[in-house]
Amino acid sequence: MSSSLILLFIVSLTELMLLVVVLVFFLRLRRSEAILNTLQEKQATLLRKLHFNAELEQELVSTFEKRQEVLSILDERLQDRAADLEKLLKQAEQVSRSPRFLREVVLAGHRQGKPAQALAMSTGLSVDEIELIVGQADV
Repeated sequence: MSSSLILLFIVSLTELMLLVVVLVFFLRLRRSEAILNTLQEKQATLLRKLHFNAELEQELVSTFEKRQEVLSILDERLQDRAADLEKLLKQAEQVSRSPRFLREVVLAGHRQGKPAQALAMSTGLSVDEIELIVGQADV
């Protein structure tokens, strides 16, 4: 064989090997491109989910703030109401402890036929005081 034929064979074989290498690189490039596209799609999905979560978080924060405002208003109302009820309770205690009220309670109970012992327990007075009040009313 002639040297030109051998040289031609070696060059052709080299070209074939280069063609195979280029083909392999091309296939790897296509696979890499497919992987890159998949990663980009996943990244876009992740970004959409993050955006949705951020909106949801913002909505939660705003509703929480509104609820806090409502709760603070309700707390103020409740404290005002408690103060009013304490005033009324003090007035009721003063009225229930007044001698005139106790006398009326004792006399009403005596008219209903309640014994002096029961009247003493309900009013907090002694039995002697109950008998004295009843005795003064009979006179």
